[in-house]
Amino acid sequence: MWRVKSLDAILATAQKKSLHRTLGPVQLTLLGIGAIIGTGIFVLTAAASQKAGPGMMLSFVIAGAVCAVAALCYSELAAMAPVSGSAYTYTYAVMGELLAWCVGWALILEYAVAASAVSVGWSGYVLGLIEKGLGIDFPDLLSAGPTWAMNGIIPMPDFSAGIVNVPAIIVALAVTALLVVGTTESARVNAVLVAIKVVALTVFIVLTLPVIDTANLSPFAPNGMFGAYSGMGVVGAAASIFFAYVGFDAVSTAAEETKNPQRNVPIGLIGSLAFCTVFYLLVALGAAGAIGAQPVLGAGGVAVQPGSPAFVAACALPMNAEQLVCSNEALAHVLRVIGHPQVGNALGLAAMLALPSVILMMIFGQTRIFFVMARDGLLPDGLTKMHPKFKTPYVVTIVTGLAVAVGGALFPVGQLADISNSGTLFAFFMVSIAVLILRRTDPNRNRPFKTPLVWIIAPLSAIGCAFLFWNLPHDAKLVLPIWGAIGLVIYFAYGFRKSHVARGLVEVPELDPDAPQVPVPPMPGAPTPGEDNG
Repeated sequence: MWRVKSLDAILATAQKKSLHRTLGPVQLTLLGIGAIIGTGIFVLTAAASQKAGPGMMLSFVIAGAVCAVAALCYSELAAMAPVSGSAYTYTYAVMGELLAWCVGWALILEYAVAASAVSVGWSGYVLGLIEKGLGIDFPDLLSAGPTWAMNGIIPMPDFSAGIVNVPAIIVALAVTALLVVGTTESARVNAVLVAIKVVALTVFIVLTLPVIDTANLSPFAPNGMFGAYSGMGVVGAAASIFFAYVGFDAVSTAAEETKNPQRNVPIGLIGSLAFCTVFYLLVALGAAGAIGAQPVLGAGGVAVQPGSPAFVAACALPMNAEQLVCSNEALAHVLRVIGHPQVGNALGLAAMLALPSVILMMIFGQTRIFFVMARDGLLPDGLTKMHPKFKTPYVVTIVTGLAVAVGGALFPVGQLADISNSGTLFAFFMVSIAVLILRRTDPNRNRPFKTPLVWIIAPLSAIGCAFLFWNLPHDAKLVLPIWGAIGLVIYFAYGFRKSHVARGLVEVPELDPDAPQVPVPPMPGAPTPGEDNG
């Protein structure tokens, strides 16, 4: 289980059963922007406000800073190993199969749950457009899933807010169908959706910045830096909204489908992250400064966790009806409050059209993780089956889409985001460590992109990821070890024995120290072993 699959063997495997390279630097950067700008700013602005108040602006800076140093580590590894698999592949090459499995299993949690969260966010904007824009009443029981509270270690549902989120199911299945059709087609649609998002956010910034009232920014951090309990405060908000930045991880996952990946992957990673961070800060400032972003309080006079039953009860009070933190369509709500209802409706429409691009990238990343794990023998080979017409891994895409639809149907957006982050931060932590180990074990390998000041940047990335994980809500932190335990059972029941490396099925066996040694036949006329040469 500590066996390593070398980078040379990984690259040879990818060449033998590879995905089609179709994405250039512009498409790759747009894919990153499409994944980054989405729920984190369109939807999680409200959840971040509940945790941090106007201090969520500082939360975006903290999350962006950790993401930036992690992106530099990702860039080096992605350029060295331009294949699908992201952190899973890098860990396999550096730290061994067991840890690689753990990272891949965590990435499954990251991508699928993140896609579910965005589906719920999309649902909020669609329902806002239907109810406030068109004046049509949508059944409450079909507009949201139940809220969940922990009874010991067992989550218990509360159906007072709703039973199932039907719009979230619809969008998850629609995006799945699009991905089955093909990567190139998906990227083209995504480019249009990215443009819609950027225009919508630009209009929001132009309309809100001139009406900022500095009084709305005070108190700046009503819950403090760390809050009264786990997951709250400025740092708790940073831990939650961090998941909105994982689009750059999806970019590295797409490396195997990228033209000239040694050059284009770093461009896509760093370019998309820098572009999006500016938007996050400006939009957060506009929202908080225009109408305020103070948290609602529970029965004990303390701010409650967003998405919890106590939060739903507080937002049901008439005095909190117009609060930013209680809105399921935060940015459209801000524009309506400041006197631009039609523009708010238009922004809601833009979000409805554009948020599926984020779901697309999350499911895209998820299916590629499944694909490469199956290609390595750790999951059944049937998952790598390609569609005869569209040349996409359609089996795993459909399985992932169904799982995403179930998650979106039954959980609120805030809880889904926190759960996703537990897997995300673990994977990023492992990438940070892998960069350092590989610098020591293979210093002479060609590195088309080298992380600058790696002995400072990589430790900062690892420490930052561990710090944010520690500040997730207690329930979300518990998910990772539980999910990991399930994964270990599957690994030792299947992958440990079926792994291609374990069976010696590597394309470059002489470069894999764990592969069985292949005997070399003697040259004609040469002495056999033990034979006297005289």
